[in-house]
Amino acid sequence: MISRLNMFDVLLEVDPTFQPVWEAFVDKWRDQIELPLYLALGDLARHVVGKIEGGQTSELQQIFAVVERWLADGDELVREAATIGLLEDLHNPNLHKITSPDQVKQWLGPLSALQWTDVERFWSGQIAKA
Repeated sequence: MISRLNMFDVLLEVDPTFQPVWEAFVDKWRDQIELPLYLALGDLARHVVGKIEGGQTSELQQIFAVVERWLADGDELVREAATIGLLEDLHNPNLHKITSPDQVKQWLGPLSALQWTDVERFWSGQIAKA
């Protein structure tokens, strides 16, 4: 099972370009008892959008394979963080300057696609927050 303690280890194995962002994050929050992972997932969302904007999409399939693992093999906190901390951020049009949230969809796996749709339905008022 993937926990909050090792969820980013899995990511860094497939995308070492996120390592400097992760190290800066850990350094900034090193005095905290628990790292604010939702903030790190916001950093990851910006990292993903930056890759799309720069046409550097070769790692995106692997990154979203990790998101699938978080959703399939993660504990409850990891699954929730993957959805609310990452996928919901990727939906945010304010994060996209020259891209759109729809451009992310091509890399989603089956579980993340379901969560993506649920986020869309929640934001449109079709479903209530659980």
